[in-house]
Amino acid sequence: MSEIKSSSLYERLGGHEGIAKLLRYFYADVRQHAVLGPIFNARIHDWPMHLEKIGEFWALQTGGPSVYRGGFGAAHLGLDLQPEHFGHWLKLWDFNCQRNLTDPEAGEMSAIAHEFGRRLSRLVQMQAGSG
Repeated sequence: MSEIKSSSLYERLGGHEGIAKLLRYFYADVRQHAVLGPIFNARIHDWPMHLEKIGEFWALQTGGPSVYRGGFGAAHLGLDLQPEHFGHWLKLWDFNCQRNLTDPEAGEMSAIAHEFGRRLSRLVQMQAGSG
Protein backbone atom coordinates (compact mmCIF):
# COMPACT_ATOMS: atom_id res chain seq x y z
CA MET A 1 0.00 0.00 0.00
CA SER A 2 2.83 2.43 0.75
CA GLU A 3 4.16 1.91 -2.77
CA ILE A 4 0.90 3.26 -4.24
CA LYS A 5 0.99 6.35 -2.02
CA SER A 6 4.63 7.08 -2.89
CA SER A 7 4.03 6.97 -6.63
CA SER A 8 2.74 10.08 -8.37
CA LEU A 9 -0.75 10.32 -9.77
CA TYR A 10 0.91 10.50 -13.19
CA GLU A 11 2.52 7.09 -12.62
CA ARG A 12 -0.67 5.58 -11.23
CA LEU A 13 -2.57 6.76 -14.32
CA GLY A 14 -0.09 4.97 -16.57
CA GLY A 15 1.91 8.02 -17.62
CA HIS A 16 1.31 9.81 -20.89
CA GLU A 17 -0.32 6.71 -22.37
CA GLY A 18 -2.87 6.43 -19.56
CA ILE A 19 -3.68 10.13 -19.73
CA ALA A 20 -4.02 9.98 -23.52
CA LYS A 21 -6.50 7.12 -23.22
CA LEU A 22 -8.67 9.08 -20.78
CA LEU A 23 -8.53 12.17 -22.98
CA ARG A 24 -9.54 10.25 -26.11
CA TYR A 25 -12.69 8.97 -24.40
CA PHE A 26 -13.45 12.31 -22.78
CA TYR A 27 -13.04 14.43 -25.90
CA ALA A 28 -15.03 11.95 -27.99
CA ASP A 29 -17.90 12.70 -25.59
CA VAL A 30 -17.20 16.45 -25.66
CA ARG A 31 -17.28 16.54 -29.46
CA GLN A 32 -20.72 14.92 -29.46
CA HIS A 33 -22.15 16.97 -26.58
CA ALA A 34 -25.07 19.24 -27.56
CA VAL A 35 -23.67 22.30 -25.75
CA LEU A 36 -19.91 21.74 -25.69
CA GLY A 37 -19.50 20.08 -29.09
CA PRO A 38 -20.19 23.20 -31.16
CA ILE A 39 -17.77 25.29 -29.08
CA PHE A 40 -14.90 22.81 -29.37
CA ASN A 41 -15.58 21.70 -32.93
CA ALA A 42 -15.66 25.30 -34.20
CA ARG A 43 -12.25 26.10 -32.68
CA ILE A 44 -10.21 22.92 -32.75
CA HIS A 45 -9.23 21.86 -36.23
CA ASP A 46 -6.32 19.59 -35.35
CA TRP A 47 -7.64 17.20 -32.71
CA PRO A 48 -4.49 15.06 -32.46
CA MET A 49 -2.41 18.17 -31.72
CA HIS A 50 -4.99 19.41 -29.20
CA LEU A 51 -5.05 16.07 -27.41
CA GLU A 52 -1.26 16.03 -27.27
CA LYS A 53 -1.17 19.55 -25.78
CA ILE A 54 -3.88 18.73 -23.23
CA GLY A 55 -2.06 15.50 -22.41
CA GLU A 56 1.04 17.54 -21.59
CA PHE A 57 -1.09 19.81 -19.37
CA TRP A 58 -2.45 16.81 -17.46
CA ALA A 59 1.00 15.22 -17.21
CA LEU A 60 2.24 18.38 -15.51
CA GLN A 61 -0.78 18.56 -13.18
CA THR A 62 -0.34 14.95 -12.09
CA GLY A 63 3.36 15.13 -11.29
CA GLY A 64 4.84 13.78 -14.49
CA PRO A 65 7.34 15.06 -17.03
CA SER A 66 5.83 17.61 -19.37
CA VAL A 67 6.69 20.15 -22.02
CA TYR A 68 3.53 22.18 -21.23
CA ARG A 69 4.44 25.77 -20.41
CA GLY A 70 1.20 27.52 -19.56
CA GLY A 71 -1.36 29.64 -21.25
CA PHE A 72 -4.23 27.82 -19.55
CA GLY A 73 -6.29 30.88 -18.64
CA ALA A 74 -5.57 32.97 -21.70
CA ALA A 75 -6.39 30.07 -24.02
CA HIS A 76 -9.96 30.05 -22.71
CA LEU A 77 -10.75 33.74 -22.36
CA GLY A 78 -11.75 34.37 -25.98
CA LEU A 79 -14.27 31.51 -26.11
CA ASP A 80 -17.32 33.36 -24.72
CA LEU A 81 -17.69 30.74 -22.01
CA GLN A 82 -20.69 30.83 -19.69
CA PRO A 83 -21.09 29.30 -16.21
CA GLU A 84 -23.15 26.41 -17.56
CA HIS A 85 -20.30 25.40 -19.86
CA PHE A 86 -18.11 24.62 -16.85
CA GLY A 87 -20.86 22.46 -15.35
CA HIS A 88 -21.25 20.45 -18.55
CA TRP A 89 -17.49 20.02 -18.94
CA LEU A 90 -16.99 18.92 -15.33
CA LYS A 91 -19.93 16.51 -15.45
CA LEU A 92 -18.46 14.83 -18.56
CA TRP A 93 -14.99 14.83 -17.01
CA ASP A 94 -16.23 13.23 -13.78
CA PHE A 95 -18.18 10.62 -15.75
CA ASN A 96 -15.14 9.71 -17.86
CA CYS A 97 -12.84 9.58 -14.85
CA GLN A 98 -15.23 7.26 -13.01
CA ARG A 99 -15.73 5.11 -16.10
CA ASN A 100 -12.08 4.84 -17.13
CA LEU A 101 -10.01 5.14 -13.95
CA THR A 102 -9.80 3.30 -10.67
CA ASP A 103 -10.27 4.85 -7.24
CA PRO A 104 -8.66 6.93 -5.90
CA GLU A 105 -7.27 8.19 -9.23
CA ALA A 106 -10.73 9.08 -10.56
CA GLY A 107 -11.40 11.23 -7.51
CA GLU A 108 -8.00 12.88 -7.68
CA MET A 109 -8.41 13.75 -11.35
CA SER A 110 -11.89 15.12 -10.70
CA ALA A 111 -10.63 17.24 -7.80
CA ILE A 112 -7.88 18.75 -9.97
CA ALA A 113 -10.37 19.50 -12.75
CA HIS A 114 -12.86 21.09 -10.36
CA GLU A 115 -10.15 23.36 -8.96
CA PHE A 116 -9.15 24.47 -12.45
CA GLY A 117 -12.82 24.92 -13.28
CA ARG A 118 -13.20 27.28 -10.31
CA ARG A 119 -10.11 29.23 -11.33
CA LEU A 120 -11.15 29.50 -14.95
CA SER A 121 -14.70 30.46 -14.02
CA ARG A 122 -13.34 33.31 -11.88
CA LEU A 123 -11.12 34.49 -14.76
CA VAL A 124 -14.07 34.43 -17.17
CA GLN A 125 -16.28 36.32 -14.70
CA MET A 126 -13.56 38.92 -14.12
CA GLN A 127 -13.19 39.38 -17.87
CA ALA A 128 -16.97 39.78 -18.28
CA GLY A 129 -17.03 42.32 -15.44
CA SER A 130 -14.31 44.43 -17.02
CA GLY A 131 -15.78 44.34 -20.49
